[in-house]
Amino acid sequence: MTRALPQLSGDVFICDGGVETDFIFNRGIPIPEFAGHTLLSTDAGRNALAAYFREFLVLARDLGTGFILDGQTWKAHSHWAKDLGVTSTELREINHQSIAFIAALRDEFQSNAGPIVLNGIVGPKGDGYAPDAMVSTKEAEEYHREQVSWLSETNVDMITATTFTQASEAAGAVTAANKAELPIVVSFTVETDGNLPTGQSLSDAIWFVDKATNKGPAYFMINCAHPDHFQHIITDDDWARRIHGVRCNASRKSHAELDASDTLDAGDPVELAQQYKEIKKKMPWINIFGGCCGSDLRHVTEIAKVVTA
Repeated sequence: MTRALPQLSGDVFICDGGVETDFIFNRGIPIPEFAGHTLLSTDAGRNALAAYFREFLVLARDLGTGFILDGQTWKAHSHWAKDLGVTSTELREINHQSIAFIAALRDEFQSNAGPIVLNGIVGPKGDGYAPDAMVSTKEAEEYHREQVSWLSETNVDMITATTFTQASEAAGAVTAANKAELPIVVSFTVETDGNLPTGQSLSDAIWFVDKATNKGPAYFMINCAHPDHFQHIITDDDWARRIHGVRCNASRKSHAELDASDTLDAGDPVELAQQYKEIKKKMPWINIFGGCCGSDLRHVTEIAKVVTA
């Protein structure tokens, strides 16, 4: 049996924003290959990352919410080893260091009223905007088993398969986590039409993963999409009630447009928060709220205010 997660209580939990875009565009701090764990290799990077998360932990403290505290392990798996110039042994240590880093931050804020959940991030085998190649469920289980095993050696509370673009790969990652007895969440990337980059509908993707894994995920999330891109597909059906969190882009641009842009579209934090309010009104069972590309503390602060009002 996997351990229980406090956010399943239905209480409000918040997450951080788009850490990579915030650092690169707002703070002028480069992140090679968008791999956040590289910040942990220097004192300056560690200090900047700690200061970043402390701001969100203070927000959670002030509003009395829970907080999902992410480890920077999104690209700390073998697909990116060559590009990042690291070995498998080094990647294992990076996963351990990343979770130890956020565990120390949790210790700093142990007086927070809401729980702080240590979350190990598992990224897809390829691009988070569009799949490089189709990955079968069996292949995905074998691939993601390695990073899941590294994370299982830490005191991480859960795993989130983030920016996954295909249901078959998500099902494989879930199977690997279930076998390691680690709770796992699946967060799908969707395009401007609300479908996955493969063209599969979000409802079909959720049904596929749940059927293939006997409802293995603790819940699902939507990430890396503006509310305009998916609100129209949400219905009060069983598949939609499996979604418990959203982490939206600040920009209405498509993934292709964002990929080609050398400037940041931060949108309007107040407007985005009002759209979250509409999402919560339409999906009152959702209780986990954060940001993705282009968002920062300003956006999450406005969002947190409206969802806790």
